[in-house]
Amino acid sequence: MYSFRRFAFVLALVLPAVSVAWSQESSSSSAPAAQAQPAAPAETQGQQSVQARIRARREQRRAQAIRDTYGHPYEAFVGGGYMRFKPGPNLQKVTMYSWDTALTRYYSEKLGVTADVRGYYGTTFVGLNQFGLTKPSISTYTFMGGPTYRFYARPRYSFSARALGGLATGNFSGDTNGFKPKALGLYSDSNTYALNGGLVGETNVTTNLSLRLSGDFLATGFGSDTQNNFGFTYGFVYRFGKQ
Repeated sequence: MYSFRRFAFVLALVLPAVSVAWSQESSSSSAPAAQAQPAAPAETQGQQSVQARIRARREQRRAQAIRDTYGHPYEAFVGGGYMRFKPGPNLQKVTMYSWDTALTRYYSEKLGVTADVRGYYGTTFVGLNQFGLTKPSISTYTFMGGPTYRFYARPRYSFSARALGGLATGNFSGDTNGFKPKALGLYSDSNTYALNGGLVGETNVTTNLSLRLSGDFLATGFGSDTQNNFGFTYGFVYRFGKQ
């Protein structure tokens, strides 16, 4: 009985001490944890900094690729084309196929000056007549120049707009067996103005070579009429030279 009382007395003294020690240990262990909480924003800022550097390097690579592709001062174009053309004041439009060559001198990555030469060829139906000629062949040629502006450029493709003006030559008597073209309803052989506007799209094969497709409007003034001709050109572009 005496031993049990002594044990109870010791236990009563020990329990409060253990409780105080336990509470102190808990508070000391929770303090560093609370202090460690602000480390998360620092980690987030670090991730954002890495992502920003990655984006900056990606943008630098793209800018360098654009400079490598469009930094050449000269572009030579060779290709063909298609156009709907009215060969006489009262005749229906006919299909004209063409060759097209052009040289552009760029003074920056966007702005250049283009010299363009084309030849168009077609066969027109003039109806039944006393001459026995119903489908004479005709041809026209244009010599134009003007500004080209590349308004959208990416490493793999680009879009440009151009406005050209110059001279058009019409050969409507080459297949009339000596008869005057006017007698067949065709325009007479003559020189007149040529105005061209086009939207040019290019896809790059390499930094020097690309494929081009452009929609074209070509206005000419044969006879006393204005011919509003629509079509397109296509071909290859080779870039060369250094700025």
